[in-house]
Amino acid sequence: MKKYSCSNCRIMNCKHQNKKYPDFCPTKELTNDEKTEIEKLYNADNNKEISRISAEIEEEFYCKYTRVEEIIEFAKRLKMKKIGIAACVGLMEESRTFAKILDKHDFEVYSVACKVGAMKKTEMAGVDEEKTAVTGNVMCNPILQAKILNKEETDLNVIMGLCVGHDSLFYKYSDALCTTLVTKDKVLAHNPVGALYQTNTYYKKLINE
Repeated sequence: MKKYSCSNCRIMNCKHQNKKYPDFCPTKELTNDEKTEIEKLYNADNNKEISRISAEIEEEFYCKYTRVEEIIEFAKRLKMKKIGIAACVGLMEESRTFAKILDKHDFEVYSVACKVGAMKKTEMAGVDEEKTAVTGNVMCNPILQAKILNKEETDLNVIMGLCVGHDSLFYKYSDALCTTLVTKDKVLAHNPVGALYQTNTYYKKLINE
């Protein structure tokens, strides 16, 4: 049988607290031991401070601040000094603009482009050369991006349009806290949720396939 989860729920009692939880709700299934363990994690390191500041920014600037402004406010309130940018080479102009904005807000900025190291897809990833005709043979290198920003001892790393999978590797190897400013979608002008909005029209193929 299919196991139901939050995407199958229309009640959302976890948010509104005015109805009953469905039987499959993970909130309802949470044991006291599990809750205690989660509470311990929120009290570990600076997790509680990050959670508090995130909640404050959401409350104070809801539908008022852009994501760029929210990132700046988040970094300031956490007293961060140095921000890393993990940038796609196709978004370097946008990354330069973002770096300029951060500089104006007194942050030290260090950016690393995804093609850093100039390693070959054919050599490093075993990609057939004929499959590199469209995007080229130089491999995106998110692990090196993360390692370089680790060496720079950044306080926060911001992803600017890394490809699916490459962003996953960057998160995996980054020592610093990460957030995303741009999520790459080359078809939808970096607005991937557009495909979800159009599943009844142009992108119905996503449901019907």
